[in-house]
Order: sequence, then C-alpha cells, then structure tokens
Amino acid sequence: MLRQIHKGPWTVHAPTTEKPFSLTDNNTPEEIDADAEVNVTFTELGLDPKILKALGDLGYVKPTPIQAKAIPAALMQRDVLGIAQTGTGKTGAFTLPTMHKLAKGRARARMPRCVIVCPTRELAAQVAKDVEAYGKYLKLEMALLIGGVSFAEQDRKLMKGVDILIATPGRLIDQFERGKILMTGVQTLIVDEADRMLDMGFIPDIEKIFDMTPFTRQVLFFSATMPSEIKRLVDQFLHQPLSIQIARKNMTAKTVTQRIVRMPSSDPKQKRTALRYMIEKENVDNGIIFCNRKKDVDIVAKSLNVHGHDAAPIHGDLAQSLRTETLNRFRNGEIKYLVASDVAARGLDVPTVSHVFNYDVPNHSEDYVHRIGRTGRAGRKGDAIMFVARLDEKNYNEILDLIQVKSIEEISIPGIEDFPKDGGKARKGRGNVRGKGRRDNKRGGRNHGQRNDGTYHENSVSTEKVKKVAAPTPSAKPAPKTDKSETRKPAEKRRPAPRRRAAPGRDKPKPETVTKVSVEETPSAPKRERNSSRRRAAPGRSKPKPSDVDQDVRAETPKTEAKQPEKSQSKPRSNRGGRGRNSEGNKPNKPKGDNTSNNPKADSSNKKKPSKGKTPFGDDVPNFLKF
Repeated sequence: MLRQIHKGPWTVHAPTTEKPFSLTDNNTPEEIDADAEVNVTFTELGLDPKILKALGDLGYVKPTPIQAKAIPAALMQRDVLGIAQTGTGKTGAFTLPTMHKLAKGRARARMPRCVIVCPTRELAAQVAKDVEAYGKYLKLEMALLIGGVSFAEQDRKLMKGVDILIATPGRLIDQFERGKILMTGVQTLIVDEADRMLDMGFIPDIEKIFDMTPFTRQVLFFSATMPSEIKRLVDQFLHQPLSIQIARKNMTAKTVTQRIVRMPSSDPKQKRTALRYMIEKENVDNGIIFCNRKKDVDIVAKSLNVHGHDAAPIHGDLAQSLRTETLNRFRNGEIKYLVASDVAARGLDVPTVSHVFNYDVPNHSEDYVHRIGRTGRAGRKGDAIMFVARLDEKNYNEILDLIQVKSIEEISIPGIEDFPKDGGKARKGRGNVRGKGRRDNKRGGRNHGQRNDGTYHENSVSTEKVKKVAAPTPSAKPAPKTDKSETRKPAEKRRPAPRRRAAPGRDKPKPETVTKVSVEETPSAPKRERNSSRRRAAPGRSKPKPSDVDQDVRAETPKTEAKQPEKSQSKPRSNRGGRGRNSEGNKPNKPKGDNTSNNPKADSSNKKKPSKGKTPFGDDVPNFLKF
C-alpha cells in the first residue's frame, strides 16, 4: 500500500505499513451517535449548486451524521460501508455524491453509469422518488427496473441511455441476460438494505451482479445489521472501505408509544377478535397491520372487511400494478387499514400513519424497528401495538434486548379468554362439508360399527365366517332368497369393483346355444349356393370353386363346431376334405355345360390349338421359315 506525500507540485508515493480494512480484523467501524450534532452544511460538503438548490427547495440545510461522514468519502471515490437503520438519511448518503459525479457527461445506450440495487419494489420506487427530487435541476436520465412492469417500456428507456438505474436483483439479471444492459460502463454500484436481501435469498444474485460490473467500480454498501454472510461479501468485494456505523441508541422514535397485548393462545380466530377489539377501542385515523405470512395477510384483510372495516392486503404475491394502486389509495385516504407483510415495512413512506399493529411478533428483531418506524414520523405522535402469545416469548425477548428496554407496557382486554376460537380444523369430505365424507356412519369403513371398547355391534358379522362366493354366470338362474342375517356382507368388506366387459364379438357362446351340425346334413355334392361376399364373381364363373364352398360352409358354421361331442364325430375329418373334394372325400362331379375349371392345365387343354400352317404372318408359312 502506498502513501501520498505532497512536496510542492509533485506527489510522491511512499510505502506504508497501514493494514487494509476488513471486518474480520480487530479494527472496528467508526461508531457515530444517531443524535450527534453536525456542524457542517451541504454547501460546505462541495456538492453541485443545482443539487444544493433542490435541497433548499426541500428545506434541507444540514446533513445527518451518516451523510456528513459518507458524502466526503464518496466524493473521493472511496468505497463506503454504512451500517445504519432506517430513517437515518442513508438514501441521501449514497444518492447525493453519486449525482454530483454524474452531473457531467452523458450515458450511452444500454450502458448505465450507476446501478442502485434494492431488495423490494417499494423500496426501489422510494429511492427513485428521492433521486427525482434531488436531481430535478440536473439533466440526468433515471430508469426504474422492477418486476411487474412491461419490458417494452423499460427497453425503450435503456436504449435511450440511463445515467442512474434503480433495480431489483431479479429484473436486473433478466435484462442483462437478454442483452438489454451492458454493465461495462458502471462507475458506481450501490447496494441498499443488504441484510434484507440476505433474508430474501438474494445473496447469490448480489454476487452475480458484482461479477457483472467492472473491477474498477466504486461500491457503496449499506446494511442495517452485519451477519456473517454480509461480512463475507464486504471482505470479498469492497476495497479499503470507509466504515460508518450509527449507534443503536434511541432506535425507536420517542414519539411512538409502544404497547403489547398478552394473548392466552396462538389461535388465529381469537387473535383476529382481539385485533378488531383494539381497532374499535383506539382512536385510529389510519393504520398498518403487519403479519409474518402472506396467507395471514389475506385472511386478516378479509376478516376486517367482513366486520365493516375498510382494509386492503399488500404482499409480494400480488401484481405490481395492484400493489402500487393499493399504496396510492392508502396514501390518499381511500383505504383506512393496510394489511401488509414485511415487504412493505421498509421503503413505505406515509407520514400520516397513526397506528401500527403487529398481528404477529416478527421473527427478526430488526423488523420490529422497521415496522413501528412507519408511525410517529416527522415529529408526529404514533402508537404501536403488538399481540404476544406464549410461543412468541423468545422473539419478544430479542426485541427487548435490541431496543434496550426491560419491558413494554401491557394492555389488558377484559374477557379475552372467552373470545371465540377455531377449535381445530375438522376433516372435510368430498363436498367440502365438515365431518361428512367417506368415513361417515352411513358407509362402511375400517372402523365402521366399532365401539370404543373394540367390540362390534350385534348386527355386524365377523369377516372370518364369511366365504367368498363366485360371481354367477349370465345364464345362471338367480339364487333363491335366504335369510338376510346369513348373506349379509361384513361391514368392513367393500363392494367389489364392476367387472370389465369383454370386447364385442369375442363372447363365447353358451353351451345350450351351440348349433350341432351332423355329418349326414353335409351335402354330398356341392350345390350352387349364393355367394355371401359382396364381391361379384368373375364372368364365366357362375359356380364357386370347391374351396369356396368349403369357406362358405365354414363361415356359416359356428367356430365351436370343432368342439362337438364324440358321438357326432362318427367319421373324423369328414367335413374337412382335401381341396376340391366333397364331404365324402371324392372329387365332385363336374356339371355338364360348365366349361370352367379350377385346374389351369385343364383350361389350357380345352383351348383350340392353332393349325400348323397358320402363323402370325398369315395362313401360309413363308419360305425362309420352312428350313
């Protein structure tokens, strides 16, 4: 590592023994009190005059402690690691110096100069809103790249050229793989709410985004907490960063009144009843109700609407257009209660929220600070009420340790033990009717008719005394009726499945319906019979061949003729004579006047032979053929 030594107009780089910063080392980040007094103004920080003019319009004169430390370091092209909670002004800490550096120059098509990565769409939209307010006098192009928005509109902005690109990890990687973004021109990479990305499983995507950007880019990395996985990212991708940590003192605003309600159980119906009781008891202008699961968000919102409270859900599974519309309606006062998951806990800026209800105790103690930070903003008073059950004691104690208090004021609800409960979910049958299904008392089952003592009712029969009865054949007569007690099937035996029907034309004939054909009925000589086939016989062949006669007889005789009793087979194979023979084995007598024959030699002998003197050349043979 080299140390710069200024000697007149020249700068000498001398070696130094200073060790690079790493969170795994003994060097700890510089800790600053969140309420520390700042004696510097934005003008003294050296920001662009156009940015200062926009800050003056917003009424900002002095920076926050994290802004006062991070902005000078970022302007010197150093990597910055900020460990700060929400509401400390960290958005301005990374947007203001970045906009100052990008004020000169212009972005090329598909090549953004700055990329800001946010975990959720709401937080990305909030950052975009702040960038638009700070840079309204600058000629900088900004694009918001989040899910749920049409690709066509985003592609149009990227082709025009974007200076600051604000995106969520998933959509940024999608556009990069589609070839719509080139990351070679990125000068500054900003990661906001890194610990939230860890909870949402975005750490592999963040690593991929770091690999997509050039090695020479500047990194501004911000996180509320520093788990081991976040420390690994910092050591791997940040180069000698300036570390700034805002102390956790006074994490919750003093204007927020915190209270809890002790629940006798974790029954959801009982908890929803207690929530409605507190809403009706408190003087609520508007409020946000936080749940841990998306499923509970929908259920709680529906329950409030059923009982006459205007509420709407918002969580990650909803379409982006619907989420944006719901937030706008809540800001405008059209919706009184917003039931949300933690996706809306960060980046939701509604200054007039009077109450925050924690329907579930958050699994992470930091989420509690973000949740109740939605109320009591800008010096207003707010109330935060949380419902704590017996199973939530561990998470509740972690919250107490985080906010450094011994206990939180409790609210007692009279008769809360008598609030209705779900009482467990009954098994539903085919028709979605509780308690009615295949194992109803009207149908047989494994335990049908069985008592608690293991015995059966008197009407039932044990399966050991019942023998299997073969299914009757179609021709058999129905069995005579007997006593019901003897033939009654056991309760646990199910009805046999219906037999598979045989294919048509393959049924075996019954023994009584077999037609017997004796040898005496076989004609001695083939008679001229009508040809059963639809094909007409060739001219000159009025009578069928002896083989055709045999085929006709076989076609008219059932296939079971070969299975006749031995008495009818006095002459074996008498009806299966050789080709052209009758039933007695003799050749058939040829009828007179019939010139047809099956023998090809006989046909050739009957034809008239040409005379020796006749040739194809005429009746007389030429002289040259007489030799």
